[in-house]
Amino acid sequence: MRLPMTAQRLLAFLALHPGTAQRLFVAGRLWPDVREERSVANLRSALWRLRRVGPALVEAAPLGLALAPDVTVDLQVASARAHQVIRHGPGDTAADTDELLVHDVLPDWYDEWVDAERERFRQLRLHALEALSERLLAAGRTGEAVEIALAAVSGEPLRESAQRTLIKAHLVEGNPGEALRQYRSYRRLIRDELGLEPSPRMTELLHGLLVTPA
Repeated sequence: MRLPMTAQRLLAFLALHPGTAQRLFVAGRLWPDVREERSVANLRSALWRLRRVGPALVEAAPLGLALAPDVTVDLQVASARAHQVIRHGPGDTAADTDELLVHDVLPDWYDEWVDAERERFRQLRLHALEALSERLLAAGRTGEAVEIALAAVSGEPLRESAQRTLIKAHLVEGNPGEALRQYRSYRRLIRDELGLEPSPRMTELLHGLLVTPA
């Protein structure tokens, strides 16, 4: 189904704001740089275009708009999976991974309302990936733990908690060389990018597991 851009923006906004949103609020957020009358007219046009393309995707009441109940939003599914992993641990690990490795939220869109939701989900996903890796490690599934930790590091290379999770997974797997190489790579990165050093928590992790008592 191909939608005009105005209709795409309306659907995206409602997908990122579950529940019913007032028409004036939606119009003002989607078209913030025009007068209220123009933004409301743009909203009416977007709704009309949506009705022309096929099944009802939006429920329109006199004052409020919401996605139709049978519309599935991938972001909501992935967010629910992430919260499940953080609170209760992995269920179906393959499904967890599939949901958590989805692409960023609307990566080519630069609206303020998209930026906020993109950052919220990015943080949630990283927390979930770290939690999933830790629980896989505790279950002895070290290879999977390394893979998931790598995904977290790839999502944000400057995030120390993700780097620690990966280094710990390498160590538990019996690969101290990989752990040390990852540590050195991270240390160079934050020195070059931020002028910082790894935290004592990071260095203590390596010291405690890599130094052999005399």
